[in-house]
This record gives sequence, C-alpha cells and structure tokens, in this order.
Amino acid sequence: MTADAPSTGKPQDFRRSAARLLRAMGPDRHLLVLCLALSVVSVALTVSVPMTLGHATDLIVRGAASGGVDFGRVGLVLTVAAVLVVVSASCAFARGRLAQDISQRTAYRLREQASAKLTVLPLSYLDRRPRGDLVSRLTNDADNIALTLQQLLTKIAVSLLSVIGVLGMMLWLSPLLTLIAVASLPVVAVITRWLGRRSQPEFTKQWRTTGELGAHVEEMFTGHDQVLLFGRGEDAQRVFDERNHGVFEAAHRAQFLSGIIQPATALLGHLTFVAVAVCGGLRVASGAMTVGEIQAFITYTLQFNNPLTQAAALVSIVQSGVASAERVFELVDADEQTPDPQEPRQLPGISGKVEFEQVSFRYEPDEPLIEKLDLTVAPHETVAIVGPTGAGKTTLVNLLLRFYEPTSGRITLDGIDIAALPRAALRRHIGMVLQDTWLFEGTIAANIAYGKDSATHEEIVAAATAARADHFIRTLPDGYQTLLDENGANLSDGERQLLTIARAFLTKPPILVLDEATSSVDTRTEVLIQHAMADLRTDRTSFVIAHRLSTIRDADTILVMEQGRIVEHGRHEELLAADGAYARLYAAQFARVATQLA
Repeated sequence: MTADAPSTGKPQDFRRSAARLLRAMGPDRHLLVLCLALSVVSVALTVSVPMTLGHATDLIVRGAASGGVDFGRVGLVLTVAAVLVVVSASCAFARGRLAQDISQRTAYRLREQASAKLTVLPLSYLDRRPRGDLVSRLTNDADNIALTLQQLLTKIAVSLLSVIGVLGMMLWLSPLLTLIAVASLPVVAVITRWLGRRSQPEFTKQWRTTGELGAHVEEMFTGHDQVLLFGRGEDAQRVFDERNHGVFEAAHRAQFLSGIIQPATALLGHLTFVAVAVCGGLRVASGAMTVGEIQAFITYTLQFNNPLTQAAALVSIVQSGVASAERVFELVDADEQTPDPQEPRQLPGISGKVEFEQVSFRYEPDEPLIEKLDLTVAPHETVAIVGPTGAGKTTLVNLLLRFYEPTSGRITLDGIDIAALPRAALRRHIGMVLQDTWLFEGTIAANIAYGKDSATHEEIVAAATAARADHFIRTLPDGYQTLLDENGANLSDGERQLLTIARAFLTKPPILVLDEATSSVDTRTEVLIQHAMADLRTDRTSFVIAHRLSTIRDADTILVMEQGRIVEHGRHEELLAADGAYARLYAAQFARVATQLA
C-alpha cells in the first residue's frame, strides 16, 4: 500500500497479516520455545490426570468386589494425581507470565517501528490523515495486538495441544467412542469458517471507525474554544454520535457474528457428550470397558470439547487483533520520503546564499502550484514573501526545508543542491517560527532549549530576553521551571508565540524562516519583537512570510507571489511606486484598517 492510499474497511489479507503478526514475535523466539515447552508439559500432565483418577476408581471397584479396598494404594495413586495437578498448574502459571512478556514485547516493537516510521514519512502522508487516527494505531491497535497475542499463546496454543493429547488418549481407550466424539468436528469447522469470514470485515471496520472517532474527539478538544465560539457544539456532538454509532454498529455485528461460534460449538459438544455417555454405559455393561476407563473417557470428552469451544470463542479476539495488525502494518509499510544520499555533501559552515533554479511543484499531479520559479537570495539578506492565500508562500519554505521535494528544478544552498544534503544536517542550519505554536508538556526552560539540549541556563535566559519573553516568564510562580500544560494551554497565545521565537533565537541558525511569527502578539510586543528580530537577522539570511505588510517594510527584498509565480520583487518603496500587485495589497490592507478605525 502506498503512502497515499486510504484505509478501507476490507481486510487486506487475513492469512498474510496473521502470519506476519506471528513473525513479529521472532526476536523472542527463545521465550516462545520455552513457552511452548511449558505448554507441552502442562498439557501432558493435565491429560494424565483423568487416566490416573480412572485407575484409582478401578482399584476401589475391584477392591469392593473382592471384599477389601487397598486404601494405601488408592492414596498413593491420588497423591500422584495431586502432584500432577500442582506441577501442571505451576507450568501454566509460568507459561502465562511468559506469554504476557512476549505479547507486550511484540506490541512494544510494533509501536517503536510505527513511531520511527512517522519520522521518515513524507509530510504529504501526515497531511492527508487525521492525527487522532494515527494516534489510535500506536495506542489502541497496539494494545489490542498485545491482548490477541497473549490469548493466542495462553489459550489457543494450549487448546490445540490439549486436543491432540486428549485425542490420543481417547483413541487408546476406545476408537469407537472416539469416532462418536469427533463426529461433530466437520460441522464445527464449517460453522467457524463461515462465520469467521463474515465477521472479519466487521472487525476491520470496527478499528477503522474507532480511529475516525478518536480523530474527531482529538480535533474537537483541540479546537474546543472555537467550537463554543461559533456555536457548533450541537454539530460536533452530532458528528460524534454518528461516528460513535458507527463504532457501535461495527463492533456489534462483529461480536454477534463471532459470538455465535461459541454457543453453536458448545451445543454440538453437549450432544456429543450425551452420545458418548450412553454408548459408554452400554460398553461398561457389556464388559468391554471398566468403570474407571469410561470415567476417564467421559472426562476426556469434556476436555476435548472445552478446548474446541474455547478456541471458537477466541476467534473473535484473533480476528480483531489481525484487523488491528493490518492498520499498524499499513503505517509501517507506507512509502517513505526519498532517502538521504549515500554519499552526502557536508556543510561545515555556510554563508546563507539560497537559489531556486527552475523549481516547479504540485501537490496533485494535475494541479500545478509553483511553475519554473527562479529566485536568488544573497547571504544575510532578509526576504519577505507576500501574496494572497494559496499563492505558494509557505510551500516555498517547505521546499527549502525539504518537507516536500520539488517536482522539477533544484534548490541550492551556497551552491550545493540541498537534495545532496542529509535532511537533519540541512535543518540544523535553519530556524523556523510558525504562526501555529507548538509546545510540549515540560518546563519553560526545556521548551526554549528544545533545539539545543546543551544550552545553559544563561543561554536560555538570553534567548528569552531577546524574544522579549523574560519579563513575563519571571512573573510566573516558578519562573523558567514553570511546567506547561499540553501545548502550553496555561499561557496566552502571545506568550506561547514568544517562547517559540525564543527557541529559534537560542539555536542561532544561519537561515531564519518566520511564518507570520508575530501574528499572535499585541501591537506593543510586536514592535519590541520586530526590533529583536532586526538584531537577530544581522549576518543571517531570513525568509519572512507576512500578511501584515507593516511588519516587512524594512526587508531587503519583498517578493509578491500569485499562483506560484513571483510577479513582483523589490523594496517597499520601489513596489509602492510601481503601483502594481504589492501596491494593491498594501492599499487594500490599510483601507480595511481605516474602515475599522472610522
């Protein structure tokens, strides 16, 4: 499946996905062997118990018939049976602990693989999928896989071994009764296969709709204030109800279909048990079997039916786990971004000259956005990029950062094609401040030092001071050690923006990208930050994406973009004098301001 292929409700390949899920346990094969050995020992001892108890029963029956029961011998046999039960239970306990360890290790590795995959996926993959759905794959689906594997190792494997062991003992005791006992197996197999094939798509749909529900909840909580502001609470609740109902319907159908398997199997098992009991009683009456032997056989019949019933009940768990595994594997198998060159160029130090040479780019093959763009930015120059929404301003920066790759043409840094550079090395030389702030749960100091782990406290304070954030930080109860909530929810929009600006200041990159970096601060703070940025831009190449034209008057060059093309470029005064696209933007913007102030 390609990176851009959507997830569907149909299972991709149940058998292949199930086999791949089993192979995922490969790194723990030594634990698997030990788990299997414990299962064999536990089942072998368990299977031996009915025969041992049957022998004790025969001793009592023969002793009663001959006028004296050898209770000493009977006690010895019962002691042996008790030891078998205790040792079998101990092996089962150890097997359960191993199964839990193996299943959690496997889920851990799958989460690790999926998380690592996210770091090498192209931005287009993440842009086209809800974040909540991706989170669900790494959490809900991975947990479901762990549960499935644990059940597989503790119950299904034991059930299969039990069936084999019990069947052998039954054949040894009475081939005729064994034939009666297994007569229902073909019917059980047909029912299980028929219902399983119909429930598997529902389990796949269940986990897909669960991901969609999680994405909606994550989206609504993230924008909760906007939902309330625009009075869309009822609409949000309606969508939630629809998706919640979708999860309910899929889960209900899946569980109903797979749930029929167990009672159907149990019913056939009970009918078989009755037939065995009647025929067994007749064989005892005719002297073909002893009371102890028929006692053991009836016990084996129960042991034979119980694993089948249990395995049938676990079909739904296995199908659900494989459906979750398919979702995780889809993420793990997604097409990665183009790899870094095997022999990359190095950037020991750069002056900051950036050139776009005949660069074209399109998000969709038939929808061109940027066509044959040529642009040269001299070292230490501040370039402002303006234009209407959708003109390609942010896309231009995304190409420079290699979040996206040009459809054609190339971008060079100091004459070196950036495609010849490792992405991590390239991005270490570029600092970026976005309009949408991002902070993580942790201290303010840690958030500022996010791009420089080795930063000292003095460097952090200096960066915050340069960003005009030091004052408000010191007014907080714990200063720089103040813990932030998720995405800095306990700060205002402007304060969060100041912290992201301070983060960029700290790394002191040769190239700066400011995408509406002052949009969330008040006018007074904006003026202060503009002065700070002017100092920061000294001896650095800067790209400033701006909608408020008043913030980029001092730029060395202003690029005006329309439909992916640079239609004008020059300084502020020159562009106003030209009375072209920039002048129209400027006049329209300040006309709106004048109207609002009137």
